[in-house]
Amino acid sequence: MPDTLEPTYDRIGRSITARADRLWEVSSLLHKDPEPPYEEYRAAATLSGELEDAGFRVERGVAGLPTAFLARTGTGDGPCVALLMEYDALPGLGHACGHNLIAGAGLGAALALRDAFEEVPGTVLAVGTPAEERGGGKVAEVAAGLFEGVDCALMFHPGAQNWSWAPLTAQRQLRVAFHGRAAHPTGNPTEGIDALAALIQFFNTVSVLSRRLPSGSHIQGIVTRGGEATNIVPEYAEGLFGLRGATTAALENLVAEVGSTARGVALATGTRAVVERVGETYEHFRDNDVLSRRFARHIARHGIELTEPVAGVYLGSSDIGNVSTRVPAIHPFVAIMGAGGTDHTPEFAEAAGGPRAREVMPAAAEALARTAADVLIVPGVREEAWARLRELATAGL
Repeated sequence: MPDTLEPTYDRIGRSITARADRLWEVSSLLHKDPEPPYEEYRAAATLSGELEDAGFRVERGVAGLPTAFLARTGTGDGPCVALLMEYDALPGLGHACGHNLIAGAGLGAALALRDAFEEVPGTVLAVGTPAEERGGGKVAEVAAGLFEGVDCALMFHPGAQNWSWAPLTAQRQLRVAFHGRAAHPTGNPTEGIDALAALIQFFNTVSVLSRRLPSGSHIQGIVTRGGEATNIVPEYAEGLFGLRGATTAALENLVAEVGSTARGVALATGTRAVVERVGETYEHFRDNDVLSRRFARHIARHGIELTEPVAGVYLGSSDIGNVSTRVPAIHPFVAIMGAGGTDHTPEFAEAAGGPRAREVMPAAAEALARTAADVLIVPGVREEAWARLRELATAGL
């Protein structure tokens, strides 16, 4: 271990302690004033303002997103570490995914790194990533090249588990529409081609398909158009379907199979099927255990023991997946409520502003900053992390 490492860790710890009350104030501001995806104007202004006041160089509206930002500090020579902040909320539920805590921890880690060095030996980026819950700000930021030259992307997520990494699936949405022919159901019923009946048959066929899907794959759909009146045979019907796969490759296979199913139903019902992709693909999360093990060791100092996820259990999808397939990344879960709870509930929203959350957030911030410091100043860590990412990519994991 380099002689400079323990003093650096100490300075990080002192910074987090000194800033703990302000970090909680920022997190609480976001918690009390939740903003939906792509509309997080006040949250983005608060977070970027804190970073700018601390001496970071801030770019706002990056990647074509008004509520995204990029703040940087350091010499520019050496490794580049990125601390990711999410801050969008769920309509009607507020911060029921705890993004206010992700924002506070990412902010605290970035500020602590600037405090820990007279001059950061490399680059620290604090990245504001809007719209994780819908649309995927990170997807746009990846496409815009914001993560080019980055050596690691670090964030944590509050949860009901203490897991060292996140089993997150790939996800995308499809719109499946059927075109038929309108007719009067009694006046000329044989001339009609019922698009809604075709859509219902598609739902039934997908239900059969779902029974043989591999672990991690899933299809869930809703009817978005089903006709205009009961005395008209529907000429058009459509549904919106969410598809998930344990890997991005598995998701693409499922997308192809759903398309084939729609075409088969259309052939059987005399309709015409149209399958369209809606929004962006969230790729599966690729954990970089070179870094996640370091995070787990660092947060254990606070009495938080992280374990491996339960085999076969998946916790949804996130746009962090699109970052993790390109840059070494971590996304550990740290519990703010007891086992048996789950996010996207009113109870989780309450927990995200509660006493356990106030303990977890600074602990996660310190562990994130220590992990980032390891990449910046411990010889070989950056290279090991990149080698591990290449191994996972080669294996298709």
